[in-house]
Amino acid sequence: MELNILIVLLVAVVVTLYKGIKIVPQGEEWIIEKLGKFSKTLKPGLNFIVPYIDDVRQRISTRDIIMDIPQQEVITKDNAVIRTNAIAFVRVTNPKDALYGVEDFKLAISSLIMTTLRSIVGEMKLDEALSNREMIKARLKDSIIDDVADWGVTVKSVEIQDINPSGSMQDSMERQAAAERERRAIETTAEGNKNAAILEAQGKLEAAKLEAQAQVSLASASAEAMEMIAKSTDGKELPAMFLLGD
Repeated sequence: MELNILIVLLVAVVVTLYKGIKIVPQGEEWIIEKLGKFSKTLKPGLNFIVPYIDDVRQRISTRDIIMDIPQQEVITKDNAVIRTNAIAFVRVTNPKDALYGVEDFKLAISSLIMTTLRSIVGEMKLDEALSNREMIKARLKDSIIDDVADWGVTVKSVEIQDINPSGSMQDSMERQAAAERERRAIETTAEGNKNAAILEAQGKLEAAKLEAQAQVSLASASAEAMEMIAKSTDGKELPAMFLLGD
C-alpha cells in the first residue's frame, strides 16, 4: 500500500516537474495564460511556470514568415482587367499582440494586402500599372505597415510577383496591336503611292517644260535663220527658194 502511494507521488512529482519546466527552442516564443488570462511570454531557453495554473496557450514563430498572397483580378482606372499577386516577408515582433490583437494574423495580413493592392492598382491606368511595379510595391508596404504593427508584426518586404493583363484583355490587346500594325501598313503604302504619284507628275511637268523650251528654242532658231536668209538674198526670190529647199 505504501509502495503504491510512493509510486503515485513519484509520478505526480515527475508530471508536475514536466508541466513546470518548459524549454523553448530558438526562433519561437510561447504565450502563457494563468487561469485563462494572459500571464507572460516565454523566451527561448529554459523557463519555469506554475504547474496546473499556467498553461501554454500558443507557440509563435519569431522567424521570418513567407506569405504567398493569392492571385486576384483587378480593374484599372481605364477599366482594364489585370491579374496580380504578391509575396510578403513578415516577422512577429510582439507575440502577445499577434495572438490577441487579431483572430488570425496571417489571414488578416493576406486580406489587407489584397485589398490595398486592389485599391492602388484601381487608381492607375493599365500602362501605368504594368510599368510601375516598384512604385506599387513601395505604396503597398507604406499603406499596410501601420495596421500590421498593431498586430505585433513587422513587414520586412512586399514583392509584386506578377502583374499582367487577364487572358481576355491580352487577346483584346493583341487584336488592337494587329489592327494598329495593319493601319500603319496601309498608311505607309498610301504614303508611298502618293509620293510616287507626285514624283511622276513632277517628272512629267519637267519633261513638258523642257519640251516647251526646246520648241521655243527651235522656233527662235528658225526665225533667226529666216532673218539671216532674208538678209543674205536681199529680197531675191530664186536664191531664197534655193536656200529654203523649195
